[in-house]
Amino acid sequence: MFKGSLVALVTPMLSDGSVDYDQLEALIDFHIEQGTNGLVIAGTSGESATLSHQEHQQLLKQSYEIVNHRLPMVAGTGANSTSEAIELTECAHKVGAEACLLVTPYYNKPTQKGLVLHHQAIADAVDIPQILYNVPGRTACDMQAQTVGELARVRNIVGIKEATGDMQRLTDIKRLVNDDFALLTGDDSTTCDFILNGGHGAISVTANVVPAKMATMCRLAFEGKEAEARAADAEIADLHRLLFIESNPIPVKWAIAQMGFGEVNMRLPMTVLDEQYHKELRQALISSGVL
Repeated sequence: MFKGSLVALVTPMLSDGSVDYDQLEALIDFHIEQGTNGLVIAGTSGESATLSHQEHQQLLKQSYEIVNHRLPMVAGTGANSTSEAIELTECAHKVGAEACLLVTPYYNKPTQKGLVLHHQAIADAVDIPQILYNVPGRTACDMQAQTVGELARVRNIVGIKEATGDMQRLTDIKRLVNDDFALLTGDDSTTCDFILNGGHGAISVTANVVPAKMATMCRLAFEGKEAEARAADAEIADLHRLLFIESNPIPVKWAIAQMGFGEVNMRLPMTVLDEQYHKELRQALISSGVL
């Protein structure tokens, strides 16, 4: 089972918009040293929506070579076209990823039946563990608990990243899945509550910046040490908020550049963090011990 703090890793880029593989290697080494429990490559934080298919596949391949079995690697392979999602998932399986993360098809707004058929088709086509990803705030598509329960019966669908931040949704899903179905949150600010209420971990944006602190907080919560977990969470609460002050991954890419991991480069339509937020985010990085 996937559990603990998995970092939703950013994709460092050069000034011409190409992937900066030197900085990618530095970031991966940093996370391994800091005790991150797993890496998610080419997810939302990795700007997958602006990567070409060729770039996406190359990013997965080179990331796996850099990781070299030192940590579990989850590949973001979701798409709003089922055939494209199958193609990316096949690539992830071929390069050796331990699992794939598949976001609900964005923009199309499929029905719940469409979601079931979409994910069943991918699971049938590629024999690799697959994690569902529900983030309706970005996709305009909300996978309901009953749909998760139905898909959890598919052999190689092994978990969900549930990013609504809704504890009732977690409760509803828990009633419908087996204990070995991984329940991961994608909402950093409610991660502590999510795990204390029976979740297993997080796929985290905040972990890009404070991987050791995020991993510690997740572990304490998973062990049921509520007071200690909440205290650890309070230390990074400002980061949970400020790393979403503009659309992810705008703030977090600015933050890792301040930490010395390359320059602040993004692809349009994503833009660099507005200057009005620099002072506050920098102070949060200082307060949390990053700078």
